[in-house]
Formats: sequence, C-alpha cells, structure tokens
Amino acid sequence: MQTLAGKKILLGISGGIAAYKCAELTRRLIERGAEVQVVMTKAAKEFITPLTMQAVSGKPVSDSLLDPAAEASMGHIELAKWADLVLLAPATADLIARMAAGMGNDLLTTLVLATDAPVAVSPAMNQQMYRNVATQENIATLVRRGMAIWGPAAGEQACGDVGPGRMLEPMQLVEHCEQFFADKPLKGKSIAITAGPTREALDPVRYISNHSSGKMGFALAQAAQQLGADVTLIAGPVSLATPIGVKRVDVASAQQMHDVAMQHAPQHDVFIGCAAVADYRPQTVAEQKIKKTDDSDQMTITMVKNPDIIASVAALQTSRPFTVGFAAETQDVEHYARNKLAKKNLDLICANDVSLEGQGFNSNDNAITIYWKDGKQSLTLASKQQIATQIMATIAEKLEA
Repeated sequence: MQTLAGKKILLGISGGIAAYKCAELTRRLIERGAEVQVVMTKAAKEFITPLTMQAVSGKPVSDSLLDPAAEASMGHIELAKWADLVLLAPATADLIARMAAGMGNDLLTTLVLATDAPVAVSPAMNQQMYRNVATQENIATLVRRGMAIWGPAAGEQACGDVGPGRMLEPMQLVEHCEQFFADKPLKGKSIAITAGPTREALDPVRYISNHSSGKMGFALAQAAQQLGADVTLIAGPVSLATPIGVKRVDVASAQQMHDVAMQHAPQHDVFIGCAAVADYRPQTVAEQKIKKTDDSDQMTITMVKNPDIIASVAALQTSRPFTVGFAAETQDVEHYARNKLAKKNLDLICANDVSLEGQGFNSNDNAITIYWKDGKQSLTLASKQQIATQIMATIAEKLEA
C-alpha cells in the first residue's frame, strides 16, 4: 500500500551499530512509495557502506560537506530544500549533542540547520549514555525546538546492557512516518487519560495494589499526541517514560487520581479512564508499621469504597467531556462491558479479557472490543501501540459524528 506516495524523506545515518537496520528501513519506506535520499556521517560509514545504501535507495549517498562536485551547486542547501521530512536514524548521543549545540560541522548537522522540513530523531545509544543528564537535557532542547523524538526502545543492547537506548525497529519507524504524514483527526482536541495502578496504603510500609503496568494508557497518550491532540496523562505509580509532547501528572492513590481527574476533566474534550483504579481502600491507615503478632494468624482490615472516577466524570452537568471507560474482565466480557457502559453513562467502553495469556496486564500486546450504545468494533491481538492508535481513530470518528 502506497501510504507514503510522493513523500521525500531524507534519511540521516550517524555512527551507531543500529545503522545496519537502515538498509531495511530504506527498503520499507520505498515500498510504501517514499523517495529516500541518504546522508551519512563519517562514523556511519564504519558500520554500513555507502554502496549498500545507494543500492537500496537507488540514489547516490551524500557524506561530505566539502565535496567540490556537490557544493558547486550548493548541494547541501538543495538537499535541505528537497526533504518533506528529515529522519535521523540512528541518532547517536554525539549527533544529538551537536544538534542541541547548533553545530554544523559536517553535512548532516548542516542539513538540519538549513532545512525548513520537520526533523524526527530516533535515538540509539548505550542505556547509560541515554540516561545521562546531558543527553536528556539535549533531547529536551530538541523537543523545545519542535523536533519529534521517536523512541528509543528498551531491551538488550549490543554491548550486553539492558535498558532504554535501542533504535526503534524499521517497521516501527515506517509506522511513525505514516502517522506523521497522515491526517491529524484530533488536532485542536484536548484529551485527559488516566493510566496505571493505584496504591492504597495500609501503613507507612505496605499498600494494596494490582498488576497494571500502565502500558495501555501510555500508548493511548502517545497515539493521541501523534494524531494531533493536546494530552494530559494522569499516571499512577509506574516505571514508564512520559511520551514525548505529553503533559504528565503523577498520583498514587485512587482518591488522589479522582481529585486530579475532576480538576482536569472539565478542561478537556475527551476523558479516557484507562487506569486500573482500586475499588476499595483501607478505612484507616496505620501511622506506624503494623506488626505481626504471635497470638493471631489472621488480620482483619475494614475496607471502604473509593470514588468512582469514570462515573464522576460522566456525571458532570457542565463541561462534560466525551467519556471513554475501560473494562478488564475475566469472563462474560460483553455482558459486563455493556452493563458498565449503561450504568456509568459512558460514550464508549474498551473491554478486554485479561484471563487470556499474552494480552492485558504487563503484556506488550492486547486485544480490545470497543462498545457503544448501538454497536461495537473488535480490534484483534496487536501491540498496545497499534491498538491505541486504532482506539484513538475510533474516538476521532465518534467526535466527528
């Protein structure tokens, strides 16, 4: 499918091991109709040859700012004007630092300074280098200047470390390019999303919680932002990086999440309750750690109901946003989902069966059925990011209806 037909993508490759993925990336972009010109740094040529990139792109590779033949016609300026999108992949810590400093000491950084085209950066480096304060500040600088940051992924790295810093896979970058050039159906809309678990304290040491990782809610926030929305993410205690361009508010308990949600919901067009909020909390929280006693094998804790966040939002009489709930079920999914949809006066509800292996809590994949008053839409098993994009597209359609 020619989803990128007619689009001109300037692929800038810097010197990281992930450069080997750029041949596949280029081929996939061209398959979808894009025209690709490749620019390489000197270090990049140590990882993949210009001849390889010329073969897959079908165009000569540019690699020198001081090429007399190219610069006779101001070649770097022509390339800068040619691009619809500049994609830097892999973008090493060194390249990111040089761009943040505004340097133009090679062809690639000069092109970044000279182009009017949007610039997307796909970081790739050792996890400790990525976490370094200097790198984080440099990335923040690029974001402030309007550059898109795609990635990085986390996992095992070529050096043997495990953590964030892997360049996104070629098809993930292709999907980002497709989303970038696609219509922005949520442009001008504001969306508030809750994500992750809540923690209900028993004492200063212990709490009651659940298995929610927050991945689905964070994926929704990223998808909404990519589709043009202004996004506020209300996050329970999770170990996830904030999606680029998303405002984040951290909370711990259900009551805190309720208070923040009720503050933000009236200010947004859409509210999505994706968090796994505890239904109950301990009636009292011990001031000191509860000690185990030898004369009792049991502990009795009196629990009280937490406020129902999604129902409270849906019940707003003024400035009520389009309200979307989530239902994580283990049986009779449609029955419970439709009951919740009606009882809580929701506009949509997204339901999944968390008893199935490989989807739902702590998984990278999910399968969802979206229900509304007179219809439903099934989204088959896919990555949570893909599912999130489909959910946000459905919400956009409902807002336009």
